[in-house]
Amino acid sequence: MRRVFRRVGARHTLAYLLSRLLSAASGDRVRLVKYLIVAQPIGVGALDAIKPDRTTEIVQAGPQSELSRHFPRPDAVIRRRFASGASCYCALVKKEFAGFLWILADRYEEDEVRCTYVLEAPQQSVWDFDVYIEPKFRLSRTLARLWHAVDARLNERGVRWSFSRISAFNAESLAAHAKLGIIECQSATFLVIGQFQLSFLSQRPYVHASFSACRRPAIRLDLPAIKA
Repeated sequence: MRRVFRRVGARHTLAYLLSRLLSAASGDRVRLVKYLIVAQPIGVGALDAIKPDRTTEIVQAGPQSELSRHFPRPDAVIRRRFASGASCYCALVKKEFAGFLWILADRYEEDEVRCTYVLEAPQQSVWDFDVYIEPKFRLSRTLARLWHAVDARLNERGVRWSFSRISAFNAESLAAHAKLGIIECQSATFLVIGQFQLSFLSQRPYVHASFSACRRPAIRLDLPAIKA
């Protein structure tokens, strides 16, 4: 608790405590989820100090790639991601799968709660998600080298920002992303009780109620708002 308070502040720590209490009291039937939507600048040299490693290779995997056998996700999930147009970048260390990072343009359908993130400038922005590094490589610079390579490829395409969401309770992830120069641009809190979901957003409609998967609030992410 002290670590969470030290890294995310009193407001997010109180939300974290409430989340734990609701989950414990309801047997996990009630959830409180809070996300920070952040934007990471692309092509600004934040990772240029990372030295290249001859044993590390960054490749883009396709739907038929043999690498997918090593992905720690269900096959149906992987197929659905590729079908939606997502790109998968993999890190290999001495030819061994070490992790991946997924990129999607236009929009992203949240899979933990009901919400859609819409990119208003899809030519200059992307959504990154499910950044994963194998446990044996987590104390190395594999993640930094993976991001460095993806940053370069996105920059070549004219992409200027990469959006993502981070749990407001994940102090370690927030600290790691802070080194990449992220900017917090939106927040969203979701109270989930069975099939009912009540969303509190930092933009219109601000409050959204949903009783089914057919009703999802949209969070619109535009570049001018970030620059301002």
